[in-house]
Amino acid sequence: MTTPDDHTLLRQAISLAAKARASGNPPFGSLLAGPDGTILAEEHNSTLTDNDVTAHPELKLARWAARELDAQTAAGTTMYTSCQPCGMCEAVIQWAGLRRVVFALSNEQLLDIRPGSSRPPVPQDGPALLDEVRAAVEPYYR
Repeated sequence: MTTPDDHTLLRQAISLAAKARASGNPPFGSLLAGPDGTILAEEHNSTLTDNDVTAHPELKLARWAARELDAQTAAGTTMYTSCQPCGMCEAVIQWAGLRRVVFALSNEQLLDIRPGSSRPPVPQDGPALLDEVRAAVEPYYR
């Protein structure tokens, strides 16, 4: 459930999306707020100007939070974003330990606006060579 305070911060994320579009990038913007609503950082999409397919604002903010915030502070944050995070960004948000995401446009709604934009999945084969990979990975977690 969103609140009027959420809507205020979400409007700022939408404004960042407009900034991205004005700079020649896809129209996505996000900000990260602390528990009291203070804006800690903000980003907009820069995939085209940076020539980097991963330059989503949600991913950039989650990476920033993982570098700059301690775990307790990160766990009190809320990300406000113009569009629901994609799978890549969602995973990084989770790894960064952020508490909550509030978005304006769902991924399903985005596909309605931008039909034909989904890409086919990349074929994957595996698992394979379990004993070999286990010998490399398992000691790290013990």
